Amino acid sequence: MSDAVAPARRYPRVGRHVHPAIRHSTYRSNTLRHPREPLIEIPPTASELTGPTTPFGRPADGENDLTRQHAGEPLGERIILAGRVLDEDGRPLPDTLVEIWQANAAGRYRHSLDNHQAPLDPNFSGTGRTLTDADGRWQFITIMPGRYPWPNHHNAWRPAHIHFSLFGQNFLSRLVTQMYFPGDPLQPLDPVMNAVADRESRERLVCAFDIDLTQPDWALGFRWDIVLRGRRATPMEP
Repeated sequence: MSDAVAPARRYPRVGRHVHPAIRHSTYRSNTLRHPREPLIEIPPTASELTGPTTPFGRPADGENDLTRQHAGEPLGERIILAGRVLDEDGRPLPDTLVEIWQANAAGRYRHSLDNHQAPLDPNFSGTGRTLTDADGRWQFITIMPGRYPWPNHHNAWRPAHIHFSLFGQNFLSRLVTQMYFPGDPLQPLDPVMNAVADRESRERLVCAFDIDLTQPDWALGFRWDIVLRGRRATPMEP
């Protein structure tokens, strides 16, 4: 048996047509904080790629239901979100930690820096997490997030969206993105969403209404699969 150590695997990077560029001129805060020097790529080591397995605590029961985290019901339209986490070949990725955070139905985050003149909801914190199952499936119950103004430019408003974070089985595998809802008229005006230059790639950020996921007299269902690599990859924040 050879004593040679196999080189660390290098994951292929997807072209800029999928992921947003580091600097996007119409996204004002991005131009203030993006790196100004060329990025230095440091190849991951074998230990970084292979361990530890599941380096996070397992979510408690109910952490994926954002409508049951307080004594009362949150205000707003209840929705069900579901999908799968897949690799570039369509294979499911189990035990992926999926976290979300979002504004409440009035378009306000429960955060000290959010001074939007909209009410806070005492029964809605806006955060949840879950692990994908053996088929890469995840699901959340939450409320439809409200649109809100932001100081990027005159009369700027963010479309309804939910932030997603995915954390795999090693320390270097956290990815962050945003999911949008179909038919929102603010999407063509949003510098964040349009930081993804390719139209087809932007469309992969929009979930789809799913009548089969919808529960009668209770909640509408929306489905959104997340693809981590390849030509059909879901755009991720740089």
